Amino acid sequence: MGNCFSDELGGRAAVGGTSASHNNPTNAPNDAVDHFLHSRGYHGLFSQIELSYSASDLRDRDLLSKSDPLLVAYAKGRDGMLEELGRTEVVLNSLNPTWITKHNITHQFEIVQTLVFRVYDVDTQFHNVEVKMLKLDEQQFLGEATGVLSEIVTKSNRSLTLDLVYREESSGSVRLRNHGKLTVHAEECINSKTTTEMDPFLVISKVVENGIPIPVCKTEVMKNELKPTWKPVYLNIQQVGSKDSPLVIECFNFNSNGKHDLIGKVQKSLADLEKLHSSEQGESLFLPTPVGHNYHNKVLKSQLFVEKYYESIQHTFLDYLAGGCALNFMAAIDFTASNGNPRLPDSLHYIDPSGRPNAYQRAIIEVGEVLQFYDADKRFPAWGFGARPIDGPVSHCFNLNGSSHHCEVEGIQGIMMAYTSALLNVSLAGPTLFGPVIGNAALIASQSLANGGRKYFVLLIITDGVVTDLQETKDALVKASDLPLSILIVGVGGADFKEMEILDADKGERLESSTGRVASRDIVQFVPLRDVQGGQISVVQALLAELPTQFLTYMRTRDIQPNP
Repeated sequence: MGNCFSDELGGRAAVGGTSASHNNPTNAPNDAVDHFLHSRGYHGLFSQIELSYSASDLRDRDLLSKSDPLLVAYAKGRDGMLEELGRTEVVLNSLNPTWITKHNITHQFEIVQTLVFRVYDVDTQFHNVEVKMLKLDEQQFLGEATGVLSEIVTKSNRSLTLDLVYREESSGSVRLRNHGKLTVHAEECINSKTTTEMDPFLVISKVVENGIPIPVCKTEVMKNELKPTWKPVYLNIQQVGSKDSPLVIECFNFNSNGKHDLIGKVQKSLADLEKLHSSEQGESLFLPTPVGHNYHNKVLKSQLFVEKYYESIQHTFLDYLAGGCALNFMAAIDFTASNGNPRLPDSLHYIDPSGRPNAYQRAIIEVGEVLQFYDADKRFPAWGFGARPIDGPVSHCFNLNGSSHHCEVEGIQGIMMAYTSALLNVSLAGPTLFGPVIGNAALIASQSLANGGRKYFVLLIITDGVVTDLQETKDALVKASDLPLSILIVGVGGADFKEMEILDADKGERLESSTGRVASRDIVQFVPLRDVQGGQISVVQALLAELPTQFLTYMRTRDIQPNP
């Protein structure tokens, strides 16, 4: 909050600010700026500058005490508009303040960077308000000073003292009066003198008729890398228009706040990129730079190289289905005690006499009705887990149909009947373990693969709780990532499903096993039922959104072709 006080310099207190070592992050040195400027080839022309301030002989606008000054710094644009750089803390009861808060700005040698500084007396009633929330027109204006950044940094002591000017109105006339001095000191940040690494990534966009670039793909972020080599990206002709259509390839430095810094870009067609690969030559990046009211493309020393280029026919999801590749549906249902007594209406397993499906039945019907059309024999393996069959120990993978020999049922209706029957023949128990069920599904997929089958398996797991064997589940998923298998998880009820989101590697970090092995691909899609209930997207849409991509990734990385 903005009400911190200190005894800085002879009993003066500060409001709404902290020491330089705890600056507001918005004013902290921006390493990304330093390094992407260096990568453009401007070594020494750009520096991060830290500005600090002190004043003397300020006007006293308070009756019973001295002024409580706040400084606001601005950068003046070519159009005369002011852009706020930041605000200091409020120094209480002082006409000769030395502010603690410092501001950072990038010094650009070739540009005249005009700075404007305004000092205000903050009224007592606003002392508990955070400085960035203060309305400046409600404060008393003490004076304004204007200077040029290059004037400050070229002084031998890196300090420049400026007159504070204010308007005085009397007898209908306005006069500019000087009252007080402002001293601005510039210090080059250590960050701008040292070289660290960048986190670059590429965004490839097609250029549509009105000249606007539309992104079609991007690379991964390369952490701490000045000479990145990215993984291959795949573009199809439908995405870009034609081999001669212009593409814009932009290189950004990643920022966690989402405001990525543009390092530079090139504009090339696929045909141009093929020529770059053949010639083994690099293409210099350029950066649009303001010159007057226009922009000039400044050519940089950084270059883009095309290490690999090849063309191939990429078969679609429908090509594989038409070529005889089948999707085989499997289901696994959570019978742990946390679901509640199935005989009571508040249970997630309650069978409503009116015929209204519970959350488990709804997920089975909605997903199964889509996938059954891609399964030729419509015989679906179905399991339960986390329950105690009659006169038996707790089982973490039992055949839903009650058979001790086979796990398959006939169609979606077969799953529904086996589920209803199981509720009458097992006692709900626990804990919630996924490992055995995933292991059984992986075994079926591996046996099919060994027998030369052209099948891809989809396991639906419906659960109400947090998985207990998280690491064992990760190990099973990493192992299964090499098989023709995808796993859909539906979370029902109000549990905290954060660990399930870990299993769904949508954020780009692939699962890692206990032995350090990384999953070859993402095979999990998790959806909490409560997040899609009543929304425009159905459970089946949310669950199956990634399935074609997972299927194609498996087929293409193994060079499996559809039957003609």
